Amino acid sequence: MVCDTWKDYSVIATGGGEKLELWGDVILLRPDPQVIWDAPFDLKEYKGLNARYVRSSSGGGHWETFRKFPESWTVGYNDLKFLIQPMGFKHTGLFPEQALNWDKMTALIKGANREIKVLNLFAYTGGATVACAKAGAKVTHVDAAKGMVDRAKQNCALSEIPQDRVRYIIDDCKKFVMREIKRGNRYDAVIMDPPSYGRGPSGETWKIEDGIFSLVSLTKDVLSDNPLFFLINSYTTGLQASVMQNILRITLGGRAGEYDGYEVCLKTERKGVVLPCGNSAIYTGK
Repeated sequence: MVCDTWKDYSVIATGGGEKLELWGDVILLRPDPQVIWDAPFDLKEYKGLNARYVRSSSGGGHWETFRKFPESWTVGYNDLKFLIQPMGFKHTGLFPEQALNWDKMTALIKGANREIKVLNLFAYTGGATVACAKAGAKVTHVDAAKGMVDRAKQNCALSEIPQDRVRYIIDDCKKFVMREIKRGNRYDAVIMDPPSYGRGPSGETWKIEDGIFSLVSLTKDVLSDNPLFFLINSYTTGLQASVMQNILRITLGGRAGEYDGYEVCLKTERKGVVLPCGNSAIYTGK
């Protein structure tokens, strides 16, 4: 599935392990391990390039600035607004390809004709939180990193989300789900966007291949009796869409509904070339 609905973002070109992107008025060049083909031109010589993220041979990397640009700025997607800020390890604070899933969830929430409670795990800077809350859902936003939760609050404010529509939780996602099960709290929809590898606030380690099945199995117990959807995202190349679709089908197998898995891509300006950005799987209830 190709996301091609942005007006404030575009992929100008790809090649040689990098992607050249337009974020509003700012042009960035970032590494992308999926881009193993040749570039149509020397991307770092592109006119108007503001900054390039350069990896270090010893790990990590740094931003190399060519033209002055703001420390942070905003981009819009339909009626949603997000803060963009180049950070360490090449990130900008937003995954634009997820707009495809924002549209899918927005349509489901608006079409439900009832109040929907959403649990967003590994919620990062809140792209999905903003989309679901703007559609009218009440969202519980969970992430282990305080800085990312603070950024999510900024994004919700930019999109004029009422403060009582989002509950922000700084916690290890698995531990939070376990407590919610004990408390008897239930949700009509779950979003799970786990990193390939990460650490919790107390040093807990997370590796998606080892933990995703057990976490989905656990999290199914917070679903309401009439669930609207359960969405999983993965940026790990080895975790294919069909694998995640199978996980949902096995863990939620007793529930009527539809199960779908798909590769998420971004349109590029090079004819016929799309940029692979990960995989998603979604269960939608009847």
